Amino acid sequence: MGIETDTIVRFIDVQKSYDGETLVVKNLNLDIARGEFLTMLGPSGSGKTTCLMMLAGFEPATHGEITLNGRPINNVPPHKRGIGMVFQNYALFPHMTVSENLAFPLQVRKMPKAEIEQRIAKALDMVRLPQFAHRRPGQLSGGQQQRVAVARALVFDPDLVLMDEPLGALDKNLREEMQYEIKHIHENLGVSVVYVTHDQSEALTMSNRIAVFNDGEVKQLSTPDELYERPSNAFVAKFIGENNRLLGTVKAVNGKTCTVQLDEGMLIHALPVAVGAVGSRTTLSLRPERVVVNPPDGKLANVFDGEVEELIYLGDHIRARVSVCGHNDFIVKVPNAIGHATLSKRSPVRVGWSLEDCRALDCP
Repeated sequence: MGIETDTIVRFIDVQKSYDGETLVVKNLNLDIARGEFLTMLGPSGSGKTTCLMMLAGFEPATHGEITLNGRPINNVPPHKRGIGMVFQNYALFPHMTVSENLAFPLQVRKMPKAEIEQRIAKALDMVRLPQFAHRRPGQLSGGQQQRVAVARALVFDPDLVLMDEPLGALDKNLREEMQYEIKHIHENLGVSVVYVTHDQSEALTMSNRIAVFNDGEVKQLSTPDELYERPSNAFVAKFIGENNRLLGTVKAVNGKTCTVQLDEGMLIHALPVAVGAVGSRTTLSLRPERVVVNPPDGKLANVFDGEVEELIYLGDHIRARVSVCGHNDFIVKVPNAIGHATLSKRSPVRVGWSLEDCRALDCP
């Protein structure tokens, strides 16, 4: 699904404080494109849910402006914003049937009965629950209730749907199934979705773009592959996926390369992404799957001798903990292919990585 270029939501210099002193959201400027699936991702207390609540109208912005379809909505009450909402606890009416739950937002909008019935049937087909129309929420499983909550958010054809940790109460298998379900519904309908989660794999699976929040600020706004492959700062590198972090001091910077001396003395050649001048501190970030075991001579910029501390078999790969460069918690992911059976605990091992895969970032 191609994303249209026009903007459906705009945060302009938005701030939020609950006590008049501490800013939970700091000067947020964010454009959300029509038809995109944007995820606000971050740890607890990072400001992501507060942003969603301000967009929904449940929390007022302390400063700045939020627009929807080009019009300011700061003073528009929630029920007049025309936004669909899906919550973690489903928020279904327990005394109503599934059909009655779906009818409620349509009745509020005074739609004719025939159209209400038509929309309910269409929405239940969309979430594959047509046979459950006359059951009550208490007679449904958690996954079925979540499907009904999604159908209710979409039944009145909103331009925008907000989802606040909607899969948090589900078990792992059902959670993964619902991720694809919601992703496919979004692709089929083309509706704009703003999704809040603290689960990075969920964000990577579902999103067109991800806004990574920390301490009330967006640290990086990028596509999933860009965030994972090219984090722009140490926080994003640490928060998205697993990575090896090495601390050191910048010794030289030359265009697209830099040399960093680790605190343990070794010299590393890296890609300067967010480094200061020579002499400044930096964090090196390196994904475990980018490390090569026993690399050919002369092929990689960084090659070091180490020792295997631990091996964990994980089916498609082996997770090796290696003692190297003065660190005994250096992780290497080795594809489970013929040729790596030689790895064993306490055995010597040579590891290497390219300059481009080792990113020199800020030092938080």
